[in-house]
Amino acid sequence: MRPMTASTAASSGWWARLTRRVSPERVVNICFLVVLFFSTLLTWRETIVLEDAYISSQRNNLKNVANDMDAQLQFNTDRLLFFRNGMESALQVPLAFEVLRTAEQEFERKRALADWRISLNNNRTLPLNGVSDDFVEHTNLLSRDNALLGNEFMATIELGYLLRLSAITRQHLSRFDTHMLYVSRAGFYLSTEQDQGNSITEYYYKLATSPWFIQQSQRDNPNRGVKWNTTFSRDKVPVAQMVTASAPLDYDQYWFGVLAIQLSVNGMTQFLMQSVEGEAEGEYQLYDRRMNLIASSEENPQKRTQLSQEIQAQLAYAYEHDNEGSVRQLSRYISWEKLRNFDGVLLRIHSLEEGIRGDFGSISIALTLLWILFTSMLLISWAVIRRLVRNMSSLQDSLEWRAWHDMLTRLYNRAALFERAGKALAASQQLGAPLSVIQLDLDHFKRINDQYGHQAGDRVLIHIGRVILNKVRKSDIAGRVGGEEFCIVLPETSLEQALVIAERIRESIYSREILISRNQTLRVSASLGVCSSEELQRYDFQHLQSIADRRLYQAKQGGRNRVCAEG
Repeated sequence: MRPMTASTAASSGWWARLTRRVSPERVVNICFLVVLFFSTLLTWRETIVLEDAYISSQRNNLKNVANDMDAQLQFNTDRLLFFRNGMESALQVPLAFEVLRTAEQEFERKRALADWRISLNNNRTLPLNGVSDDFVEHTNLLSRDNALLGNEFMATIELGYLLRLSAITRQHLSRFDTHMLYVSRAGFYLSTEQDQGNSITEYYYKLATSPWFIQQSQRDNPNRGVKWNTTFSRDKVPVAQMVTASAPLDYDQYWFGVLAIQLSVNGMTQFLMQSVEGEAEGEYQLYDRRMNLIASSEENPQKRTQLSQEIQAQLAYAYEHDNEGSVRQLSRYISWEKLRNFDGVLLRIHSLEEGIRGDFGSISIALTLLWILFTSMLLISWAVIRRLVRNMSSLQDSLEWRAWHDMLTRLYNRAALFERAGKALAASQQLGAPLSVIQLDLDHFKRINDQYGHQAGDRVLIHIGRVILNKVRKSDIAGRVGGEEFCIVLPETSLEQALVIAERIRESIYSREILISRNQTLRVSASLGVCSSEELQRYDFQHLQSIADRRLYQAKQGGRNRVCAEG
């Protein structure tokens, strides 16, 4: 029998203590806690994934509805632009039909009447309605130029033919109730709307004073493109009634009138209601760019989702910067899609509770996740530990760098500068070599922050840090010691050499303009003070820095943007 050595006795004692403390029951409890922890973590993660999948599916539904609505709006705007192009061509070369000449002659006989209508003796065109010369003369924005009136009149009648012919096609292709009209600044209009309500004068005045007509002037619409306008009721709670797309009719730099197509909000509401058919929950809402509700798939106003002012503000901001996105209002999710052919945004409002009651709440998913958890626990543990170690190492390196550097300029911070300067000073003293100190301060930096903002000030500081790093040697020590104050320690450098380096830094700072915003640059300057151990015959960093700092302020008093090495 071999005798028990001291090391053997120690190891056996350690093992005995471990087996006494770690009982099988405790091992089972630890394994259970590990399984519980990872199962909870994975379940939470998968819940987030399922939630994202549900939101993604709702976004896809929204995108499909938005594309369908965009197609309808595109069809109507294309019609509007098609007719405008036709009228512009007719203004240049009107067709010389005899029936059109007859209509023009009839207009000359009726133009002085308060109300007049020209109906050609066939069913192939729309009637032309208008007001008197006197009405046009005394109404803002209106103008009846006789030199241009004939061609415009003929082009309008030709438009009536086209609108009559396109009515059948429109009924088959458009899912919105629409009607088109042309309103001339010369005091007449053409409309596909059969029941126009009031008298011709009242109806024309209503059209000529509508926002969609007024906003088509050269001043309000310099690009001369299509503009959208929503008409709301004047009740205490305004309700959208009509959406109008309008485009100006111009020729030879003269504004003749406005072509418009009016879409019924009722038709848009029916379109959204049909989009949610077959879906148990969810609501579509259409808003204009000012976040005014136009239409909703929920017909009952009491059940309609009301957006908070905070959510409306978020959507209005997001709408200006992105084409799509999602926000959350308590338990509700709001996905939005900006329409390409309409100056507005379509919303899909839904809740997670709705998704849980659907396919995403299936028990089979939970069972599958549980099976994956038990079969993958070892692999997950190994991966988590390895990642944890890697992250800790990376974090340690990052924290160490952050402890010694200024995050903005990437130079040494004050503590690191003083420590390294002390070591460099001791080494220079041991070698008997000179050591120089440059103290740098930006000129009028407070003015930059006050005038352009702190972000601009940060850009300036970043630029200064880059200049200093590019102009100093690897052996030099550069740091930020204050807000806009920097210090550079130059080992084995005489005063004369330090002056050259300081001047080089000053010139580089002043010679380059700094981009502080997208379209704005700024030129800054700096004042520098230089001091060297060889002129003081002592190796005391704080003393060298104080003298360099004093010379810096002498440079500022001497006019700034200069280097001072005396005083």
